[in-house]
Amino acid sequence: MHSAEHILNQAMVRLLGCDRCFSAHINPKKSKCDYVFDRPLSDHEVKEIQGEVNRVIQQNYPVVVEQVSRATAQKEFNLARVPEKESLSQFRVVRMGSYDACPCVGPHVLSTGEIGTFVIVSTGFENNVLRIRFKLS
Repeated sequence: MHSAEHILNQAMVRLLGCDRCFSAHINPKKSKCDYVFDRPLSDHEVKEIQGEVNRVIQQNYPVVVEQVSRATAQKEFNLARVPEKESLSQFRVVRMGSYDACPCVGPHVLSTGEIGTFVIVSTGFENNVLRIRFKLS
């Protein structure tokens, strides 16, 4: 589920030009991601996002975890979600093949093909927050 969230975030960046989610709640049965956005998604966009995530999953990209220096992380990633009190000299980065890379401490699969089928259960929009609820089957 956590690996699917990474792919969803990159799909949102690539397809809709928004930032990665600012809030996520990851559960084994159903999860959600919240994005700063300016409108609800159309049915076509929901299908496009779901299709893109499943396309990436089916590519069976290797999922590689590596440690990078703070300097490298600052150049390559937005570290705004890292708590200010953290004075890490190394960051754990999770790479989904060439599709996505992101600092993360969560558990991940060894390859995207292990994720299963990604399904968007519902979306909602309120006060410039787009919420996407999803599950895996």
